[in-house]
Amino acid sequence: MNIGEAASASGVTAKMIRHYESIGLIKQSQRSDAGYRTYSDKDLHTLRFVKRSRSMGFSLDQIRDLLSLWQDAGRASADVKTIAQAHVQDLERRIRELTEMRDTLHHLAAECAGDQRPDCPILQDLGRKDGAACHPHGGH
Repeated sequence: MNIGEAASASGVTAKMIRHYESIGLIKQSQRSDAGYRTYSDKDLHTLRFVKRSRSMGFSLDQIRDLLSLWQDAGRASADVKTIAQAHVQDLERRIRELTEMRDTLHHLAAECAGDQRPDCPILQDLGRKDGAACHPHGGH
């Protein structure tokens, strides 16, 4: 199948397929006599693996490692688990950071009158000299 059909069947855009090939994440596609990219069912399976991994937030480097393990029948599941656990820890850190940002912005928005006056706690906080946000539960 051609790249458009592969994109449609895998859910990965043709642009991203070409990008993944260019960075070596997936192998270069076979070429027809006319020079068009052609993809097999195995290629589609790999593209779906990459798409699912991206949807779970894995980085391209992590996906490269996961693909290598996925394609290695002699892999140790402990290696896969290590990557997954590291990713979970990173997600938990990012969730904490996003939660703090949300709480701070919620607090600042609640403090803002939202009227015609120029006084705005949101802008005052963003312009603080120390760059530290005022946290909704006190302190900086």
